[in-house]
Amino acid sequence: MDAYIADAPDFARPILAHLRRVVHRACPDVEEAMKWSFPNFLYKGMFCNMAAFKHHCAFGFWNHARVRQAVAPRVRAGMGQFGKLTSVRDLPPVNTLAGYIKTAAALNDAGVKRTPRPKAKPTRTVVPADFKAALRVNARAAATFDAFSPSNRREYIEWITEAKQPDTRRRRLATAIEWMSAGKSRNWKYQTC
Repeated sequence: MDAYIADAPDFARPILAHLRRVVHRACPDVEEAMKWSFPNFLYKGMFCNMAAFKHHCAFGFWNHARVRQAVAPRVRAGMGQFGKLTSVRDLPPVNTLAGYIKTAAALNDAGVKRTPRPKAKPTRTVVPADFKAALRVNARAAATFDAFSPSNRREYIEWITEAKQPDTRRRRLATAIEWMSAGKSRNWKYQTC
């Protein structure tokens, strides 16, 4: 972590050093680790982390949703819950920040797990009319398309519908029908046998 802070941009070093001090004071048993190429603090599991970028820093809690529910109305989602940090003044006062850290430690002490992200509802991909018509004309392509997984179907549909020019769309549709007639998925060139 020392090397990470030393290599950070000039504006970031005081922010990272300050965060490190406050975390260690508020939770003396915290351990430091580099995970995902940036500093993480561990306390009975994942705890909090910080990072430096070209023009800002970020600090956030692993279990940020629970910390926010417990005490932290100022903590906000995204960019590590405290927004883009460009100076130490962008952080809450030391006592407030220490309170958030102690709350996060208490949650880890109690074994409270991270709130899982809500699963996105699967979106139903609509087959465009021109694609349906081309599939009706070619039974082999239609059989291949029907046998595909939803993700394979979606790859073909998106490839065709993302064409900006009508000529490009027609060429892609013709290629798709040719490939599916041969039993090929959209990215068949990159598959290993």
